Amino acid sequence: MTLPHTATQAPPSPPGKGFAADSVGLLSMVSLGLASTAPAYSITVTLGLVILAVGHLAPAALLVGFVPILCTAYAFRELNRTMPDCGTNFVWITKAFGPWPGWIFGNWIPQIATTIAMTALAQVGAVNLLSLIGLQRYADRTLPVTCLGVALIALVTAVAYRGIQLSALVQTAMVTLQLVALLGFGIAALAHHGATAPSLSWFNPFRFDGSGPFAESVLLCLFIYWGWDAALTVNEEARDRTRAPGRAAVISTLVLLSSYLFTAVAALSFAGTGTTGIGLRNEDNVTDVLAALSPAALGGPLAKVVQLAVALSAVAALLTCVVSTSRPNVSVAVHGALPRAFARVHPRFRTPTVATVFTGALAILLLTALTATVPSFLGDAVLSIGLLVCAYYGATAFACTWHFRHELRDSPRALVFKGILPVAGGLMMLAAFARSAVDMIEPSYGSTSFGGFGGVFLLGIGSMALGLPVTALIRIRFPDFFRHGRSTVTDQLVTED
Repeated sequence: MTLPHTATQAPPSPPGKGFAADSVGLLSMVSLGLASTAPAYSITVTLGLVILAVGHLAPAALLVGFVPILCTAYAFRELNRTMPDCGTNFVWITKAFGPWPGWIFGNWIPQIATTIAMTALAQVGAVNLLSLIGLQRYADRTLPVTCLGVALIALVTAVAYRGIQLSALVQTAMVTLQLVALLGFGIAALAHHGATAPSLSWFNPFRFDGSGPFAESVLLCLFIYWGWDAALTVNEEARDRTRAPGRAAVISTLVLLSSYLFTAVAALSFAGTGTTGIGLRNEDNVTDVLAALSPAALGGPLAKVVQLAVALSAVAALLTCVVSTSRPNVSVAVHGALPRAFARVHPRFRTPTVATVFTGALAILLLTALTATVPSFLGDAVLSIGLLVCAYYGATAFACTWHFRHELRDSPRALVFKGILPVAGGLMMLAAFARSAVDMIEPSYGSTSFGGFGGVFLLGIGSMALGLPVTALIRIRFPDFFRHGRSTVTDQLVTED
């Protein structure tokens, strides 16, 4: 059926899910989008690896890695304008391509990626908090870290359960601290007479030495931008829910780009790319740039503030994961593709009940299972997230263009924002997926290997492939959705500007 470009607003189908409408503003949604990426943590653990690959061209890699993210953000924005459903990817991909792709790429893959990320974030938050309070001897032990990680997941699950306003307030405070800490570090680093003066040549993507380092650095940059789409999962609780969540997603990506570029330039200028001392190619500094540079740039007391920001960055992202994962589960249940219990919303807090508790419990189960069996599996599982992110971001971008295919000739705006940019984003995500898979298949990639294949590749592709039998079982349990899903998922037509 061809959708009209302009139509009167139709009632949503299915009806409201019980959330507190008009309770989240643009600033809160931007905070959710930023918090989910864990900017302080992401830049400190990734920047050194990017510099190891391309040296002073790290800012150029950050710019190039941002392009598919921005294109995909516009796809999310356009889809949300027409279908502002908290199911986001699940609803949009189902509407465009049908129930099977919708369930696998819109629900299964994002859920797996987020749950794996939660286990890593819990560990990172636990290690940094223990180190911050002077308990470094416990930060190096698996059992104390795992116990504290479990406690952090339980804490953020309780906060998420108590209401979106409380969650948004906590997120805004923690994100503000992160951005202030990054800004303070950057200013202090640039104020020193460091190793080298900033140069515009650092932003030139045509100076990469070969495709290998270029592709590796861009893939790393894709990971540090992942998570901004969390802003759209609260679209049914937003003020001006057809437009504000999409704007929040785009604003989040632009804020991330600005903060990452500023931090990268400051770090490069201050420390350089040497292999000794505070040099950013020193193996001791690569995986924790801010911890290595902050004492020299800021001094001991202020360096502790940066360390606190990194710890809270992980905790804030953990909270956002619970918020942004539970709400899509409500939508999936309401649309008839999960047990109805997942659709329950607390009558007072207006938050998902079963879905929120399930999200936290699943992350706790995975964290304890991985650390109790082979701890190195967890590191490889985290590395495999890149494959999953490229898969579902790319599918959503293509879903945007396919859904609006009959509108692309209506106006230049429709052609650009519903056609060209989403397709470009989808193709770049597909290319990143292919490149990642080729690199990860090598047995030397990551910490584990099986049968001549890298453990990271097997975990990534294996978790995606597992979605097929799981979806087959879901189809048996919920046959109506798989017969009629495309025609029954929420379809709100709105008048566009």
